[in-house]
Amino acid sequence: MVMSVLMRILKCVVAALLLTDPALAVAQEQSDAARDLLQQLHEADPSEARKVEREIALDWLRSGSPAMDLLLTRGQDALEAGEIDTAVGHFSALVDHAPEFAEGWHRRATAYYRQEEFGLALSDLGRTLTLNPDHFNALFGLAVILETLDRPEAAYRAYTRVLDVYPTHERALEAEDRLRASATGRRI
Repeated sequence: MVMSVLMRILKCVVAALLLTDPALAVAQEQSDAARDLLQQLHEADPSEARKVEREIALDWLRSGSPAMDLLLTRGQDALEAGEIDTAVGHFSALVDHAPEFAEGWHRRATAYYRQEEFGLALSDLGRTLTLNPDHFNALFGLAVILETLDRPEAAYRAYTRVLDVYPTHERALEAEDRLRASATGRRI
């Protein structure tokens, strides 16, 4: 029963995220700086890309509200301390009060993943990517979950989407190569 519900959620999320044009998503309005940084990331060599990635991450961490930033910080601190339920509580408060803040959804998805609540994590990643289709960390998280759920074709497509945004993403490149190599007889 739980697995069939999880598989239905998975199919919906994968269909929505991988089979539609990301440009059609209701995207979170990105700052001019973020758009410029994403373009730089797309064109950067691996060394420069890591620097640009950090700048993008800092931009995505800004909610525009000190109270929401505090919830994000407390949730992240709890997550790093292994207090996953507390982290979920902080991130849930964050997404309740700032539902258009993509990073809140992404962080809660990370906490759900740590709890092995893959359906909840997929749902939150879907929301993250609806708000910010260029969120390469959320795309990577989606790919990891798909691979964990033994969905290599869908995982491969998600890793490819990561590389569309961030062509030198080392872990996505490694995963794409690994899946391609293990695809003997399967279509990827």
